[in-house]
Amino acid sequence: MRSQLKKIEDLGAAMEEALILDNKYTEHSTVGLAQQWDQLDQLGMRMQHNLEQQIQARNTTGVTEEALKEFSMMFKHFDKDKSGRLNHQEFKSCLRSLGYDLPMVEEGEPDPEFEAILDTVDPNRDGHVSLQEYMAFMISRETENVKSSEEIESAFRALSSEGKPYVTKEELYQNLTREQADYCVSHMKPYVDGKGRELPTAFDYVEFTRSLFVN
Repeated sequence: MRSQLKKIEDLGAAMEEALILDNKYTEHSTVGLAQQWDQLDQLGMRMQHNLEQQIQARNTTGVTEEALKEFSMMFKHFDKDKSGRLNHQEFKSCLRSLGYDLPMVEEGEPDPEFEAILDTVDPNRDGHVSLQEYMAFMISRETENVKSSEEIESAFRALSSEGKPYVTKEELYQNLTREQADYCVSHMKPYVDGKGRELPTAFDYVEFTRSLFVN
């Protein structure tokens, strides 16, 4: 492709030397084609860089490929002008679509919760969030969720005698407040062993914990 553009540039230079300034066979100029090529080349480099970042994030942070695809898809959906960045309102709408429970505020009113997010993703307040900034923010939040899920699962495992993959009703009420234990008992599924048998008064804390962190 680049070699073909070079041929066109050489032909254009030859035409200029021959004082042929108008080409009735095309509306394009060699300068315009070169500029479009440079823009396309830069776009390709940005896309490659973004893909490399996403692959690295998938490999190093534990964020699933499905989650990364969802983040990228939502960004593209709200990037209406295809500029590769979102203004603050588009970014807020994107977060809401991803499940963030941001309060509705009137224009001009303070929005401390969203401002706290902007402190992380757009600290210099240039008014826009790039794809790289957005992906870094979403990956960091997803990683926090993974860590939190593991911590809660470990806490339940500590409650369970011998670190079993289930916790009994008695263990819940012995170690938690009554309100907390009531909540767990009403929301946890009965534990089913490898043979498909439900164990009496045993609850599956692994499935319960992971369900809390589903996006």
